[in-house]
Amino acid sequence: MKIKDIKMKKISVPLNTPFRTALRTVESIEDIIVEIYTDTDNIGFGEAPPTGVITGDTIGAIKGAIEDHIKKSIIGMDIENFEAIMQKLNSCIVKNTSAKAAVDIALYDLYGQLYNTPLYKLLGGFRKEITTDITISVNEPEEMVRDSISAIKRGYKTLKIKVGEDSKKDLERMKAIRQAVGYDIALRIDANQGWKPKEAVNVLRKMEDADLKIEFVEQPVTAHDIDGLKFVTDNISIPVLADESIFSPLDALNILQKRAADLINIKLMKTGGLYNALKICSLAEIYGVECMIGCMLEAKVSVTAAVHLACAKSVITKIDLDGPVLCKEDPIKGGAVFNESKITLTDKPGLGIKSILY
Repeated sequence: MKIKDIKMKKISVPLNTPFRTALRTVESIEDIIVEIYTDTDNIGFGEAPPTGVITGDTIGAIKGAIEDHIKKSIIGMDIENFEAIMQKLNSCIVKNTSAKAAVDIALYDLYGQLYNTPLYKLLGGFRKEITTDITISVNEPEEMVRDSISAIKRGYKTLKIKVGEDSKKDLERMKAIRQAVGYDIALRIDANQGWKPKEAVNVLRKMEDADLKIEFVEQPVTAHDIDGLKFVTDNISIPVLADESIFSPLDALNILQKRAADLINIKLMKTGGLYNALKICSLAEIYGVECMIGCMLEAKVSVTAAVHLACAKSVITKIDLDGPVLCKEDPIKGGAVFNESKITLTDKPGLGIKSILY
């Protein structure tokens, strides 16, 4: 099964409601789909979102990295020689993690097809169904309460609340939500780098004093401020999850060695795909640290790849893969089955993607 060609297309999928965080507001998913063609007529599918504010990747950058660097490096290689392909993919250009992730995902799709096996079984086969949280965008407290209640009515037991715009109002938001949903619902918060270290400790201690029962706080400080992240981790009892601070396995090792966070968030668009995500899983297992699997605002191709990883590895204990259920429509046939909070894999080879309606 040799790589014959790589093509790129764009999909546009509107969201049910605008997605708002401390960093950005998004109304539709505008992603690049990668299709890798082989001499056996197999097609591997991948996907990359232009999340410039986090990864630095734009539509133009993704296309350029694939067309001018990645494509030239791996055309003609055989999927059986998988390790060599991955070495080429990861060394042909620095950074550009979303472009690498899209190609990486498509290659793993082909790898599963080569052995006629669903990818999660090749990677570990721990389970075939997972339960995700759902994200509540940062808005006025009253609107966030309405969104939270709506999610619970749809069967969600875990809510990930976006905060980080204003620490005083964030406390009001969380008090209002906890009062409205009660204590049978798990609440996670994601500050998206929105606080300063001392500010984070201050507001999180107030949340502890208010008995809000926060499961964990995600990326409370700026991504590069590892000392600040450790300061927060050392001074609150709420577990801290590192997200934007970790792109590579080396980033993860640095966090783990310094004990700068209690948990690690893996996102394929930051790691450059499954190849490096698997290395982060191994590091986390060595250090006894649990992982969450997350996504950017992505459609079902790349999120299906994340589902396969989550189903393969027991070290991934927390799931934040709600991207597809935030969409008004689903242009992808096949892949993981999303039924609100329940996500199930089929036994189709590779990712199980059949086709995409552009």
